[in-house]
Amino acid sequence: MHFELNGEQQQLADAIRRWIGRDYGFEARRAIVHSEPGVSPDAWATMVELGLTALPVPEEHGGFGGDALAMFGVMQELGRGLVVEPYMATVLGAEFLRQGGGHGALLERVAAGDVKLACALGEQRSRHDAFEIATRVEAVDGGYRLHGEKRVVLHGAEANALIVSARGAQGAVGSVSSGSTGDVGSVGSVGSGDSGGSGDNEQDMDGVSLFVVPRDSAGLRVTGYRTLDGLRAANVVLDGVVVARDAVIGAVEEGGAILDAALDYGAGLLCAEALGAMQALFDTTLEYLKTRQQFGAPIGKFQALQHRMADMAIHLEQARSMALLAALALARSGSGADANAGVSRDAAANIETRRRVVSAAKYRVGLAARFIGQGAIQLHGGMGVTDELPASHYFKRLSTIELTLGDMDHHLERFIAQPGFREAA
Repeated sequence: MHFELNGEQQQLADAIRRWIGRDYGFEARRAIVHSEPGVSPDAWATMVELGLTALPVPEEHGGFGGDALAMFGVMQELGRGLVVEPYMATVLGAEFLRQGGGHGALLERVAAGDVKLACALGEQRSRHDAFEIATRVEAVDGGYRLHGEKRVVLHGAEANALIVSARGAQGAVGSVSSGSTGDVGSVGSVGSGDSGGSGDNEQDMDGVSLFVVPRDSAGLRVTGYRTLDGLRAANVVLDGVVVARDAVIGAVEEGGAILDAALDYGAGLLCAEALGAMQALFDTTLEYLKTRQQFGAPIGKFQALQHRMADMAIHLEQARSMALLAALALARSGSGADANAGVSRDAAANIETRRRVVSAAKYRVGLAARFIGQGAIQLHGGMGVTDELPASHYFKRLSTIELTLGDMDHHLERFIAQPGFREAA
């Protein structure tokens, strides 16, 4: 697939690369990773100055309205630089807000860089299925009460607000609309609708509610830690956290399609980030083969190693094509939040294409990341796993990306489950 960034996109990508080369090099990044906060306020300020926080935010809320294609070059450069700032977490949170509508004031603060977001979606039992939700919500006078635990929330401790997924406790939410007040309701099953689920089914798309939870909410406990790849994550406990009615994203018990679309968006961005990291790892490995001497010659002259690099280059280009295809599918699908709400046939087809292509891309990029990462470590030898060389850091980040928002097995199963696959097979 032939694709080139337009002039403005290329200028932005070049600006990001220059900033990383000047102020966020390998040693600077290592210092940030090992610092107590694990992130850099100065780096965040520069990202805001470059317009990165405003890029994905709609224009009516102070942003530039960039779609997945506009984000492609940005994520590539951030992946190339192994940037550990809470950008991906914030952008994904902003996508939830955009898909749901409303929350314009919060989006404006995101665009200005004043607010960082995190998405508290994963749970102990959910593994890669974000729809297996044990966190419960009940309607109370003037708002909603949340009970549950979320695990491995990317940059949860650095965020000013969390996007939290939940389901009704025994149908306790269904009778109370997002604009009404009153005591806890108790009608209907959460999993009602075409799925035929019940209130106990924690995997239906129906019955999902999404909320914006301020970081300073009473009953919210956040425990942060450093992850394998140098980023920060947190475990979150919601012990009777009460939020206002306007904290709902979209409509109560109707957040399944928003969750589905936003997760695809996030997976697409991860594919672009992985592409940048793979390209950088390939380049640094190639340079190592040209300079490492053995038997009086650079090891890059050995045919067996040349074959390995050729295979890595093929994997890289195949991953590039699929990552680009995913970005195109995301851009064309637009808002996927109405996937189950009577959209046109063309729009529904775009949503089905988005699901299929994103899962295919996440699988193919994960496969390439594993091959290129393992190959680079082998070609570097023992030096490849040391903390002093970039290779080990790229390998760790690529390994973590493969496990984030669905691993290869999860997305392969999802791809197979899409309409028309079995008939075509």
